[in-house]
Amino acid sequence: MARSLAGFLVLILTISICEAASIFQPISDSHRSAALDLFKPVDGSFSSLEETYEALRTFDILGIKKKPDVSTATCGTVSKTLGSSSSTPKDLFDALRVNSILKCKINAEVFEGIISRLQAAVSGASLLLDFYYPIGSLGLIKLLEGGVIAFYTSPDFDKSSIDPLMQDQTSKADLHISDAEGIFRSIKALSQSDGRWRYSSNNPESSTFAAGIALEALAGVVSLASSEIDQFMIGTVKNDILKLFDSIEKYDDGAFYFDEKVVNVPEHLGPLSTSSSVVRGLTAFTTVTTGSLDLPGDKILGLAKFFLGIGIPGDAKDFFNQIDSLAFLESNRRVVSIPLILSPPSTVISLTKKENLKVKVNTVLGSKAPPLTVKLVRAYSTSSKDTSIIDNKELSFDPEGAVYFLDALPDSVDVGNYIFVVLLDSEHKDLYVTGTLTHVPIYITGLIKIGNAEIAVLDSDLGSIETQRELDLSGENTVSLSANHLQKLRLSFQLTTPRGSAFKPHQAFLKLRHETKVEHVYLVGNSGKKFEIILDFLGLVEKFFYLSGKYDIQLTVGDVVMENSLLRDIGHVELDIPEAPEKAPRPPLQAVDPYSRYGPKAEISHIFRVPEKHPPKELSLTFLGLTFLPLIGFLIGLLQLGVNLKNFPTSSVPATFAILFHVGIAAVLLLYGLFWLKVRLLLVGSIHDIEGTQFLGSFLDVRRTQDPFASGLGIIQVEIRLRMKEFLFECCLLGKQYGHFGSSFVGLVLVNYI
Repeated sequence: MARSLAGFLVLILTISICEAASIFQPISDSHRSAALDLFKPVDGSFSSLEETYEALRTFDILGIKKKPDVSTATCGTVSKTLGSSSSTPKDLFDALRVNSILKCKINAEVFEGIISRLQAAVSGASLLLDFYYPIGSLGLIKLLEGGVIAFYTSPDFDKSSIDPLMQDQTSKADLHISDAEGIFRSIKALSQSDGRWRYSSNNPESSTFAAGIALEALAGVVSLASSEIDQFMIGTVKNDILKLFDSIEKYDDGAFYFDEKVVNVPEHLGPLSTSSSVVRGLTAFTTVTTGSLDLPGDKILGLAKFFLGIGIPGDAKDFFNQIDSLAFLESNRRVVSIPLILSPPSTVISLTKKENLKVKVNTVLGSKAPPLTVKLVRAYSTSSKDTSIIDNKELSFDPEGAVYFLDALPDSVDVGNYIFVVLLDSEHKDLYVTGTLTHVPIYITGLIKIGNAEIAVLDSDLGSIETQRELDLSGENTVSLSANHLQKLRLSFQLTTPRGSAFKPHQAFLKLRHETKVEHVYLVGNSGKKFEIILDFLGLVEKFFYLSGKYDIQLTVGDVVMENSLLRDIGHVELDIPEAPEKAPRPPLQAVDPYSRYGPKAEISHIFRVPEKHPPKELSLTFLGLTFLPLIGFLIGLLQLGVNLKNFPTSSVPATFAILFHVGIAAVLLLYGLFWLKVRLLLVGSIHDIEGTQFLGSFLDVRRTQDPFASGLGIIQVEIRLRMKEFLFECCLLGKQYGHFGSSFVGLVLVNYI
C-alpha cells in the first residue's frame, strides 16, 4: 500500500512539473479558421458597428483574404450614424473606427458638424467615458500627413491605401482641442496611487480596466494638443503605469495577467478583457510620448504568454481581445519590446529514430524572428531536478526549416520526462524581449527491451516449480497451465531501456478473467530490473468466489515514453477450487451490455392475408368493353329515330323548365349508377352527440329501401360510435326508433334516411 501511494505521489509531482512548463504556440491557421466561424454576418452586415469593427480588425490582423464583404451595407449604416444628430459619442466612435477600415465615401460637411459636437462634449465632460469616446473620435478624424490615423491605428498602416476622396474628407492635420493640458489634468485627477483609475470622481472604487481606458484617452489628448503637454505630467502617468505593473498577477507557467477587482460594475470583466484594456492603453500612450518606459521584459513576455495560453476562445469578443492585444504587442516596436515565442515542433523525441531537440522562434502572430542565439542552458529529468544532464549547449540553425536544433543527444539522456531550459539572445535587445528562460517539457521515448519472461506454477508448501513456461512477450505465443487451490502462480520479466538501465513503467498489471466474466486485477511489483508477482490461490479462493474453471491471463505494461507498450493475452490457467461453503460470498452481477439492451431490436415481420384470386386482366378489360355496348346501342337508336334538338325552347322560362327536366332525368340515371357501383362516400363530422360514446366517422350508403311507403332507392347516412358494454344498432325513420338489438360488442351505429 505504501509503495502504491509513493508511486501515485511521484506521478502527481511529474504532472505538476509538466504543467508548470507549458508550451505556448503562436497564432496559426487554426485562429484564421476560427475567426471566420465566430464572425459571420447576417444579411450582409453584423449586428452592430462595434461588432463590425472587431470583425474587420481581426480579419486585417490575421491577414484573411477571403473574408465576407460587408462594405455596402455597413457604409450605409456608418453614413447614417455620422449624419444623425441623435447619435451618441459612442455611436460616433464605433462608426469612425469602422470608417477607418472600410474608408467609406462621406461628405466633408458631415465631419465639420461632428467635430464641433465632439469638441463641445470634451469640454463639458467629467466622467472617464465622457472623455474617452469624444477624444477617441477626434483622434480618428485627425490624420497625420494625409493617411496615418494618429490614434487607434497600427504604425504599419499603409498610407498609399487611402482613397483620395477619403484624404480630402478627413485631412484634418490642424485639428486640435482647446485647453488640452487642462483636460489632461482632469483625466489624471481620476487616477489612484496604485496605478488604477476611477470612472468618476464620485466613485471611490478604482478599476484596472478603467486604467487602460484612461491611458488611451490621455494618448488622444497628447495627439490632439496644439502645444506640448507638460513633461512632468507625462512622467507622472508613466510612473502610474509602472505602479500598475507592480500589481500584475502571475501563473505558474510564466504567464502574467491583470485582473479586475471591482465588484460594482455593469458587466463582468475577466482577466482577458482587463489585460487587453491595459495593453491597448499602454501601447497607445507610449506611442505618442517621448522617452522610454522601463518595463520588465519578462512581464511583457508573460502577457503574450497569457493571451496565447488561452488557445482559441469560443466567444467573438474574447477572440478580438486576444488578437488585438497580440497585434499591439507586436507592432509597437519603437515603444514596447516585441515578445518572441519559443515552441518545439514536437514535444516527443524518439531514441529509436535518433531524433534530436528542435525548437522554433516566432513572434506572437507567427512571423519569423530575426537572427538569434539560442542556447540550451540545462536539461534535467523531472524525477531529479537538481541533476543536469546537458549544460550550456548552443543550438544550430537550419535556415531551410527555420528551426534551431541540437546536434546530438548525449548518452546520458535516456527515456523519460525532461525539462529543457532554453535562453534567447539577440543583438537587438532594445527591440525584442530576450534574456528570459523558457522551460520546454520534452518526452524522450524508445523501445523497451522485455526479457527473461516466464510463468510458473509453484507448490504451496515447498515453493518448488511444478510447471514452468517461457514467454515471448514481443510475440504472439500463449501458454496453457493447470493448478489447484493449494498451489501458486508466479509471473516474472525484466524491462531495460535503450541505454541499458532498468525501466519502471507507470502501469504493470496482471488480470485474471473467469469464464463468467468475473475479473481480478493485480499490480506487478518490481525490484531493480526484475518485475515479479506471485498469486497464492489458497488465500484467494474467497476473492475468486470459489469459481473453478478456465481463467484467461492478461498482462498490461505501459508508459508514455514506452514505444512498445503492450496489452496482451499470454494464456490461461485451469484452476481447481473446492465447492463454495454455504455462507460463501457470491460473485457480483455482471453489467448488462448497453448495446444488447438499448441497441436495435430484431426486425418485426408482419403476416398479411393472402390476396384473393382475381380474373386475368385481359378478361376484366373485355368485360369492361362489353358494358359500353348498351350505351353505344342507345346512341345508335337515337340516330335511327331522328332525334331533333332544333326545337329546344330558347325562351327563358321554357328553356329553364326544359333544362330542369333533363337534369332531373340525368340525376335519376346518376343515382342508378351510384347504386349499381355501390359507392361509399366518407363524410367528416358528426350528426349526433350521444353521451358516453366516441365518434369514429360516418359515410353515405346508397342502397334499396325496405320501407313499403318509400321509393325503391334511398341514401342513408351511417354514423359509427363506440360505447362500452353494448353494441346498439338503431334505425331511425322519420324520427321514430325502428329497431334495437343488443350484443356484447362495443359500438354504436346510427342510420338515418335523408
